[in-house]
Amino acid sequence: MPYYRRLGDVPRKRHMLHRHDGDVVSEELMGMSGFSGASSLLYHRHSPSALVAVGGVDGTEPEFVPNRPVQPFHFRTSKLSGTNSDPVLGRVYLFGNDDLRVAWAVATGESALYRNAAGDELVYVQAGSARFESVFGALHVHAGDYVVIPSGTTHRWCVDGSCEMLLLEARGHVDVPARYRAASGQLVEGAPFSERDVRGPDELLRDDATDVEVFVRTRAGMSRLVHAHHPFDVIGWDGCCYPWAFDIHDFEPIVGRFHQPPPVHQTFEGPRFTVCSFVPRLFDTDPDAVKIPYHHANVDTDEVLFYSAGDFMSRVGTGIGVGSITIHPAGFVHGPQPGSLERSMHADRTGELAVMIDAFEPLGLTAAAHDVSDDAYVRSWTMPLT
Repeated sequence: MPYYRRLGDVPRKRHMLHRHDGDVVSEELMGMSGFSGASSLLYHRHSPSALVAVGGVDGTEPEFVPNRPVQPFHFRTSKLSGTNSDPVLGRVYLFGNDDLRVAWAVATGESALYRNAAGDELVYVQAGSARFESVFGALHVHAGDYVVIPSGTTHRWCVDGSCEMLLLEARGHVDVPARYRAASGQLVEGAPFSERDVRGPDELLRDDATDVEVFVRTRAGMSRLVHAHHPFDVIGWDGCCYPWAFDIHDFEPIVGRFHQPPPVHQTFEGPRFTVCSFVPRLFDTDPDAVKIPYHHANVDTDEVLFYSAGDFMSRVGTGIGVGSITIHPAGFVHGPQPGSLERSMHADRTGELAVMIDAFEPLGLTAAAHDVSDDAYVRSWTMPLT
């Protein structure tokens, strides 16, 4: 979806000899789908291919155990927040499958340099702020931002203080839904956000360090590559493939006379998963409308909901609060808690902020997820909890 951008010193034509400060620069094409998808051209002071050492990294791959016996779960990320972690090497994986892996991190300081060659990453910033630095330049992000990181982008996170992040690793590419885009790629009228809401890198970086360590994730696992020169030696780039940010508060909700299904909240799509944004909005307008979600059985998906902020009226009594994550798997009928309908009768708007992930293959859970699971949640529709 990202439209054409240009930053820094770029030659007049593609693939032509280009000098900067008298030296010939190295051109790098970074593109999707071979040479037929969206791409960008980056111009480096040094060869981005020059390596001085390579090595493997052990102990970084999570183990996902099937959800059997099948049941709903409630996880409290606050119980994971006691230890600060590197959002690259210290992310805590919670659940995943062959298409998608979901992790949590509480970042401080400066992360390792990293690029994911297995797929795009989508990061939701829950709290704090950060400076996202990459070969494309600096991008300042804050609480409520989604950050889309194209596969193969060398980057790091720089945090002043603390920053909580929900991280999604895709086995493929993350984009806005096709129905929001015209044939030219422009976001159409009626889409829930526009190009004006999208932010890209706006400041090139320069680092002249040598023998620089970069961690690279492939489908085989993590590797350690030592580059002869720092990857942040780009003097300019242009194209349609680059990291970008979008603030969830800029998502424009759709409201109807009666309850609208979750696809109206869809924000991103990935390989066999979707991401939706639930933002404060007016309730349904018909006097007889049932304002809370109806019970539903997702026979094709596992539904994940991350509770970011606000008042979760339909979940009162479950122990769910800010930072909670629930999984309602295929094979389980779920819906509002007892008493939710009565509480909603005189409300005229929602006050919740949440991110939903629908995975089209079953999600396995890690031991870390089980460690922060609320064992009483499975009974929360039978009797209200305190």
